Amino acid sequence: MKPVQEIEQPPATLEIQQPQAEMTMETVKSKLSIDATQARADVDLKSSFERTREVTQMAKQDLLDGVARRAEEGQELSRIENGGNAISSIASRSGRQPYSSLGIKFIPSYGSVKVSFEPGSVDIRVESKKPVIQVTPQKPIHTYTPGKVTAQMEQWPSIQIDFKL
Repeated sequence: MKPVQEIEQPPATLEIQQPQAEMTMETVKSKLSIDATQARADVDLKSSFERTREVTQMAKQDLLDGVARRAEEGQELSRIENGGNAISSIASRSGRQPYSSLGIKFIPSYGSVKVSFEPGSVDIRVESKKPVIQVTPQKPIHTYTPGKVTAQMEQWPSIQIDFKL
């Protein structure tokens, strides 16, 4: 009978877990600024504060111009005895209107809108986790059935010697 040997290797038990990575994200918002104050002033859409400041400045200048003009006219009239026609020249100056200038003006003016931009940023951090692997090896299943050996003699030893003389 022949010997029988059987070997079986069960597969190892394998467990794999992959923990999720941790991700953090920080953002800085971008910033856009548009200043159209000058453009609005160019098309005569001024704030009440700006309008009041302009009117006050113009009234102050008109007052100073009027005081200077009257002082000059008074000086002219005080020298009336020197000759000349002071009353007529004063009347002709006050009756004449100044010429207005004609010209083309682009409204709003170039560069009157001021734009500034600060870009934002994004900071992304990812912390990966290593996989958790657990392996349990299995021992092989080995069965062996020994064979039987039988011995039998096919031919017994013998010697024959002949001597011839």
